[in-house]
Amino acid sequence: MDERFREKRREERRPARGGLKLTLSDDPSSPIEGALVDISRHGFRASHQYTGLLTGQEVDFDHPAARGRARVMWTRILGSNVESGFLILSKPER
Repeated sequence: MDERFREKRREERRPARGGLKLTLSDDPSSPIEGALVDISRHGFRASHQYTGLLTGQEVDFDHPAARGRARVMWTRILGSNVESGFLILSKPER
């Protein structure tokens, strides 16, 4: 396999389903609704419609597997579909 395309993820991703709510720290009155795509021990990927998420931005999140605070690691916009990857910073016990 071409070395450029070798898997570089450190944690196993598992497919996930369910709704997701993100809240921006600078605008808590406008939550972002989306859906989980996959989860790992320290992060998750979500599909949503909000094109304004920036790498490094912190959000509060709530989804069926966990809730807490996360950092946006990347956002990819493909037409009307937006996906973002998140690193979990803190996760209180449920």
